[in-house]
Amino acid sequence: MAEIIVKIINRSANPLPSYATAESAGMDLRAHLETAITLQPLERMLVPTGLFIELPAGYEAQVRPRSGLAIKQGLTLLNTPGTIDADYRGELKVIMINLSNEPQIIAPGDRIAQMVVAPVTQVSLEAVEILTTTDRGHGGFGHTGKS
Repeated sequence: MAEIIVKIINRSANPLPSYATAESAGMDLRAHLETAITLQPLERMLVPTGLFIELPAGYEAQVRPRSGLAIKQGLTLLNTPGTIDADYRGELKVIMINLSNEPQIIAPGDRIAQMVVAPVTQVSLEAVEILTTTDRGHGGFGHTGKS
């Protein structure tokens, strides 16, 4: 498999994102903060990373929650997965929310999210009057039962 190069500017004191293991899909993103912040229950905040990337055409970066933060602290992301388009050049920021019943602290350098780079397929839409029928048809939202 060919290596995909993503150009990155790091304006934080944090290390560049990297894969924790050889088979990891995502790279951890860290909080670029001067001081710790506290998220109250149900409070959301845009947390900067200090990172700017240049993705190759035909790719996106998805920003996803970290499972450890979700289960241990109730911290997760809104608008997830967040999509970073190949033509975006602004700072990567993470929309965090505290779904726990207690205030949660995010310290400078904390790992707050993970980023997965993936290929994108753009499609052409064709307006029609009818769609082909399937066994499923209009069924959705649990229509197949519990098991």
